[in-house]
Amino acid sequence: MSNRFLALAIALSAGLVVAVVGALDRPAAADGSDPALIAFHDETGQVRTLDVNGPIDPTNPFFQELGSNGRSCFSCHRPAQGWTITPESVQQRFDQTAGLDPIFRNNDGSNCEGADISTRGKRRKAFSLLLDRGLIRVGLDMPPQPEFVIDSVDDPYDCGAPLTGVSVYRRPLPATNLPFLSAVMWDGRESSPTTTILQDLAKQADDATTGHAQASSHLTPQEAHDIVAFETGLFTAQAHDERAGSLRAEGAKGGPLALSMQPFFTGINDPVGLNPTGAAFDSSAFTIFDAWDHLPRPHRDEDHARQAIVRGQRLFNTLPITITGVAGLNNETFPSGVTVPGSFTGTCTTCHDTPNAGDHSVKAPLNIGLTDASRRTPDMPLYTLRRLSTGETVTTTDPGRAMSTGKWADIGKFKGPILRGLAARAPYFHNGSARSLEEVLDFYDTRFNLGLTAQEKSDLVAFLRAL
Repeated sequence: MSNRFLALAIALSAGLVVAVVGALDRPAAADGSDPALIAFHDETGQVRTLDVNGPIDPTNPFFQELGSNGRSCFSCHRPAQGWTITPESVQQRFDQTAGLDPIFRNNDGSNCEGADISTRGKRRKAFSLLLDRGLIRVGLDMPPQPEFVIDSVDDPYDCGAPLTGVSVYRRPLPATNLPFLSAVMWDGRESSPTTTILQDLAKQADDATTGHAQASSHLTPQEAHDIVAFETGLFTAQAHDERAGSLRAEGAKGGPLALSMQPFFTGINDPVGLNPTGAAFDSSAFTIFDAWDHLPRPHRDEDHARQAIVRGQRLFNTLPITITGVAGLNNETFPSGVTVPGSFTGTCTTCHDTPNAGDHSVKAPLNIGLTDASRRTPDMPLYTLRRLSTGETVTTTDPGRAMSTGKWADIGKFKGPILRGLAARAPYFHNGSARSLEEVLDFYDTRFNLGLTAQEKSDLVAFLRAL
């Protein structure tokens, strides 16, 4: 056992990390004995996290109960699940504690605030979205001077919420790879034009402590600093694939070490002229597996698997996509002076442009239709919003960024997340609506009429799960 694994084990046994950690949280062996590296098995191989600050410190405020309900940041950000949570891990914690683990608190973990959780059966019902999709309830009040009102809500849980706000259900974003962020939270509500990402992360940590953990006082400046320093030192990526083997073999640059050295600045490789260096957009944003593009003719199973990953990377970079109907992109004029037409041919990297990370390198929330009424499932609420200036209405399962800005044009807009470490953290999208990478591709295939072949889907999945 490495020194880092030992530190984690000591912390757990001593109760410094207050959580029930099951089989999915047990570290796997990693190459070498670097105490700054931890590894965990996932469904397709092994995911690893590198802490560039050195061995993990279990006394960091990230792991401490700073509120009143037993929670810490660690409650919803687990390294074995890519520093978020998965339904499988949550179900395991429910079974081990009869639904009494600190993650099961009805200020935000239950479908309705103040739900009846007096028995195990009632707790299972009350926390069904957390158990089934890994979703946390976010209560949002209407912003000042909004351009719309909430006319009605079709609520499958009959929470009885007033029409002055919404309850939306979202996946906790990973607390890793944060140096690549351009906006904090799915809807960017913790970011502003006048603050830095580090300031935004400190505010987010404080809001999470007073909100999710129900603390009666704010974080101290030192506690906020320590949490942000810990989070921004973490880099997570898939390091081993059960079919392709080591993702660093033969010159490939998989795993967290290469990722930690990846350059980033706001606007890097931006496709609409927002790169401050003036450099042109390069659709080949992913180059992790370029070295495998020149391997000899395959003769081993792992060679075939590596070539599938290369084909998937090439598709991600170059597959032509007719991009239309995307609010926040089509028909927008950006500060650079670039006006994007209502329909144009792009690629996956048009929106996932940050090199080898895959999020958008500027604050650019988009509406790709994930919250449209046509995609609603029975376990999601449906809000009818009415525009005050025109009387037009729209129905949505989550108003998205509009609940922060009050703008009609921002309804349904969300940021694209960082893509590294995907295999460890299903389900996907802000609402967990895609339970697998295959379902992610099915969404894009139908949304943009891609006409993907079975081989193309297989290759893209091979690439995405190797990130």
